[in-house]
Amino acid sequence: MKKIAILGSTGSIGTQTLEIVRENSELQVVALAAGSNVELMERQIREFRPAVAAMWKEEAAEELKKRVADLEVKIVSKMDGLLEIATLESVEILVTALVGMIGIRPTIAAIEQGKDIALANKETLVTAGHLIMPLAQKKGVSILPVDSEHSAIFQSMRGEKKEQVEKILLTASGGPFRGRKREELTQIQPRDALKHPNWSMGRKITIDSSTLVNKGLEVIEAKWLFDLTLEQIQVVIHPQSIIHSMVQYRDGGIIAQLGTPDMKLPIQYALFYPDRMPMKGKRVDFYELGTMTFEKPDISTFEGLALAYEAARIGGSMPTVYNAANEKAVSLFLEEKISYLGITELISDAMKHHQVIYNPNLEEILKTEQESYQYINEVVGK
Repeated sequence: MKKIAILGSTGSIGTQTLEIVRENSELQVVALAAGSNVELMERQIREFRPAVAAMWKEEAAEELKKRVADLEVKIVSKMDGLLEIATLESVEILVTALVGMIGIRPTIAAIEQGKDIALANKETLVTAGHLIMPLAQKKGVSILPVDSEHSAIFQSMRGEKKEQVEKILLTASGGPFRGRKREELTQIQPRDALKHPNWSMGRKITIDSSTLVNKGLEVIEAKWLFDLTLEQIQVVIHPQSIIHSMVQYRDGGIIAQLGTPDMKLPIQYALFYPDRMPMKGKRVDFYELGTMTFEKPDISTFEGLALAYEAARIGGSMPTVYNAANEKAVSLFLEEKISYLGITELISDAMKHHQVIYNPNLEEILKTEQESYQYINEVVGK
């Protein structure tokens, strides 16, 4: 039986991970962590009976403790709680499904303890890939991607030699505004951007998908995850979301991973790697599908993708600025305090303002994050 812990158990990836646990008796949940959704966390604890559960907010942890007083479960909170779960002796694989850079420290702590990582928290590699990947190699830990695109690349490279990879083709749906020009996006409201055509995801990642910032983050993540140059990472718009990504080899051959747009497949693949387990659900029907189409991304309209390549080329602390500025800008957009186009405008401004730190340590990464938040608050407050 494989023992797992889930950071972010009440979110989209976390709840789908628990659906997989329900269908597979070979998995046992030993720890759960969430932000503030006490009601859902209580239900998860009563169903899966973890030994430890964490809430990010201390008041939420106190309420949860009262609600589950009849159960043998330890309730912890804040970063100390996440670190306790990440280093719990019984945990074999840690699912990092938190949103934001709070996932970095628990991921590092788990790797230090030799635990495999099912990585759904892309900010970890975007901002600290230069720390995470060497540490994982040193500790003999597997970083198993949960993003559908990175899982597709991982699967398409299985059994092949990394040095024979010519490039990867990172697919993107194009989001709800594919085909529109910049002047057509001036009046976009949060409700418009939250209508993704193919995927069911959390609010932030749905907005990121609409701006192509999510694809930009995935480009940076792929660079670290697969040890590639930026020139080896090509983004392709594929509106049907059936091909989840492809790998082109030096002989011109291309291997792709296809499937329905369902996050449960990459989650389950990471949890059971290198085995493939049976999974219920819809299959791709090529007769029904008929055609698949591909387009070049419009980076002049959706400049979030171009900014990601720029941040990655500069390196050092700049990807942290890109990520942190986007997090803050998306939050402000959802609060209707800035316009839709203001998201990438703020990212660009923050990147121009920042003095790069090359090879930053963890403290410098976290400080850069806070400075980026502060800068945007000052700009928007004017």
